[in-house]
Amino acid sequence: MKSHHALSVAAVALASLLPVCTYAAEKNAATKPAADDLAVVGERIRQTGDQIRADLVEARARFEAQKAREEAERQRKAELARQQAAKEAAEKAAIQEAKRQQALEAAQAQARKEAVLKAEKAERERQIALADQRVKDEKAARERAAKALAEARKSTGPSAMAIDAPRETAKERAARALAAARQLSGPKAME
Repeated sequence: MKSHHALSVAAVALASLLPVCTYAAEKNAATKPAADDLAVVGERIRQTGDQIRADLVEARARFEAQKAREEAERQRKAELARQQAAKEAAEKAAIQEAKRQQALEAAQAQARKEAVLKAEKAERERQIALADQRVKDEKAARERAAKALAEARKSTGPSAMAIDAPRETAKERAARALAAARQLSGPKAME
């Protein structure tokens, strides 16, 4: 398209010279121009044509150089844009990975905390159950000791002694029951 434009410019330039040449020809025709004048005019037209062709070649070379510079600049900008996009994608991926890692660590910390709380709760419940069982055992031991003591106080005759042991007195039976109760629940049970 540019060469077509350049040819149009050359044609306009040549056309603008025609009136000058025509005017010169008319003037010289009136005075009977000499062959030398025609040769000079022809030479001038040839030089002008050569100059226009040289200008066209130079303009085309400048145009091609400009196109090459623009293409190089476009490629440079495209490469910079590609590098920037790659950098942004890498940063985005790094941020997402950091967020994922942070969420994973938070979830693990929460799971550990919940496991500790669950273990503590289970231990508390176990301790409460053990304390309840100890209280029940102590109460049962006291009741057995009290019952044995009451029975020992009631029976003071030879028949009561024959049941437990031939030579055991009521006092000894009570002491034995008390010792058995203490063994079941520990020394603090009878306090």
